[in-house]
Amino acid sequence: MGNGVSKKKIGVLFISHESKVQRLTFDRGTTARDLQEQLAIAVGLNRLSNIVLKTKGDVVVAISPTMLNNTSSDPYIVEQSGYNVGANDVIASTVKEIGKQFRQAFMVEETKRDIYSKVTSIENRVEKDGKRLVEMEKYKLDLVELRDSIYNKQTNTLDYNRLRPSVTLPEHFYCPSTSREALLSQQRDIPAYNKYVLTSETKESLKTPQFDVWQWEPNEMLALLEEMYHELGLVEELDIHPSTLKRFLLRVQENYRNNPFHNFRHCFCVSQMMYVLIHGCRLMDSLSKRDLCVLLTACICHDLDHPGFNNTYQINARTELAVRYNDMSPLENHHCAVSFKILSSPECNIFANLSEEEFKEIRGDMIILILATDMARHAEILDNFKQKLDNFDYSSEDHLNTLKMILIKACDISNECRPIMVSEGWVECLMEEYFHQSDKEKRDALPVAPFMDRDRVTKPTAQIGFIKYVLLPLFEALNKLYPEIEEIALEHLRQALTHYEKKKDLEERKKRFLSDPEADLETIEAH
Repeated sequence: MGNGVSKKKIGVLFISHESKVQRLTFDRGTTARDLQEQLAIAVGLNRLSNIVLKTKGDVVVAISPTMLNNTSSDPYIVEQSGYNVGANDVIASTVKEIGKQFRQAFMVEETKRDIYSKVTSIENRVEKDGKRLVEMEKYKLDLVELRDSIYNKQTNTLDYNRLRPSVTLPEHFYCPSTSREALLSQQRDIPAYNKYVLTSETKESLKTPQFDVWQWEPNEMLALLEEMYHELGLVEELDIHPSTLKRFLLRVQENYRNNPFHNFRHCFCVSQMMYVLIHGCRLMDSLSKRDLCVLLTACICHDLDHPGFNNTYQINARTELAVRYNDMSPLENHHCAVSFKILSSPECNIFANLSEEEFKEIRGDMIILILATDMARHAEILDNFKQKLDNFDYSSEDHLNTLKMILIKACDISNECRPIMVSEGWVECLMEEYFHQSDKEKRDALPVAPFMDRDRVTKPTAQIGFIKYVLLPLFEALNKLYPEIEEIALEHLRQALTHYEKKKDLEERKKRFLSDPEADLETIEAH
């Protein structure tokens, strides 16, 4: 019996590592891999280390259970050459990878939620940024549109009268009994002190057709209108309280829309031309101060709340106004209604100190005059006036009413009676308003008047016809009663006619040149 291990089966090796010699015994029945691990552990290395045995002569010795024993004087040198990528390493890495996959599998839902949250956050931010960019572009376009809408090319100035936005859309026109009352109740009160002091030069210029209306802002125009009432003695004659007059004019201004043409500046132009005729033709010698007040007030109110679309559109589109007034001068009837809506407020009623009978007469006169501004009645009113010219009777109420109708009509269409530098800007404004209407009529399949069609009319042709067949006959008839009209209006009208005839001739020459390249360009430019 022994210790269970035969000496023949025991191997002895002397190994050296880092100059230290050790003695290692091993079972020759073991495997080469186990022996390799035993050698690695013996020298203090990881059992999975990949080692090699070498002799002093640097000869590699194969690690094997059958290798020969050596002596302490000739030990094998143990060197590490890295981890052994053997089965254990593969198993370890596989287990590690499996663990990783398990962790990832358990984290999938959490990862999905995290990714979804981040993506949603990014989408929201992109959407907000996109909306912000869109809004910025819209604001830019609005600013450009606003700048263009109030910029006047002729005078190189901004027309602040157009800054007040319309309360109602032109496409749908409300009557005073509906939403328009909201504006009438928005009463901006007058200042407690005089903001504007007019010079004597301004007051005198105000009486001439050369007065440049483009140089004055809306609040300044209010002061100029107020001056007209005071200078003509209407405030004293009709016992108008100065504060009431200010509030009346302010309320009128608020009820003009920001149309290209039919706006508060147009209202002022018509009123200022009436003021010119009153002084230039000495109307105060043949008309009472009450008549003068009716003329001036009717001019101020004659286009109140104009939507920028004429009577023809109202009737063809069957708007609420056309239905309300049975297609009979719907706009002019509406202007009257808004006028007396304003006057119905005690703080704005400039006729409050007159008797009820006097107010009734003034109301009737104002209605007659404002309704006379309907151009559909132009020929009728002018013919009626011409019939009375030879034996005009200032004591006849019928004759006086006809005269006052002619006067307000003349003032309403008097822009060409001003210098070209003043009048031409109004032509641009009117054509812009006309084109806006005709474009809408085309979209809505409504009839389009040729003089409003941007594809068929030009500024020179439109003005030549208007001056020849409307303005000159009207002012020539008025000139027979008041010779001063020659200097006030007719001279400017003939100059305007010549101006537009030259423009028309130049346009025709340019067209001929474009169609015929052999045309004389120098001759065209000379004109």
